Amino acid sequence: MRVLVLEDDGELCREVTDGLRSAGFAVDLAQSIADADFKIAINRYDCLVVDRGLPDGDGLDLVAGARTAGHTVPALMLTGRDGLHDRLAGFEHGADDYLTKPFALPELVMRVRALCRRREQPTASRITVADIDIDLMRRRVTRGGIMLALTPKEFAVLELMATRRGSVVTRTDLIECCWDEMAEPASNVVDAVVAKLRRKLGEPSVIETVRGTGFLLGGPA
Repeated sequence: MRVLVLEDDGELCREVTDGLRSAGFAVDLAQSIADADFKIAINRYDCLVVDRGLPDGDGLDLVAGARTAGHTVPALMLTGRDGLHDRLAGFEHGADDYLTKPFALPELVMRVRALCRRREQPTASRITVADIDIDLMRRRVTRGGIMLALTPKEFAVLELMATRRGSVVTRTDLIECCWDEMAEPASNVVDAVVAKLRRKLGEPSVIETVRGTGFLLGGPA
């Protein structure tokens, strides 16, 4: 899942991005409305986390503009403006959620995760492939009842494949959804993570490589 964070406070920006990345999200950063608007135009995001008071205006203008342009990506306003009229204005301009500062990072992570799920087709909270159980809510994976230790990136890759089970997930899909703008699409980073994921999931393998295209989890649903 890929998130864009629009925040001009350096310390807070690091706290938010580090927290989201630790939870398995790919995170891009923007410090102005103009920068965020450009990134929304060229990338696919599962959620926006938007501050209001920015050097070039109010973050609400970004959300309103995105809605006018036809973008349906969920948006969470993260701001110190906590008055009722501020929250109402947020929803009126197209925001999907509103969280005021100071905030608890675990709550932000859960809110962002909930909004990201709206981006995809509704899915069960658990997905089973062969004897592998994928708990999407608790971020846990077991095989034959044994807990597997996956990194956040490995889980993100498995989650995308599981939610699109029966369809080929291309390397481009994985880069766009599971890596942020610092990734190098030309490198073998995707294949390396998939190879590690295969080893951890064990035999028989449930990830099929579709030559020249991408990967398929568990065959047709």
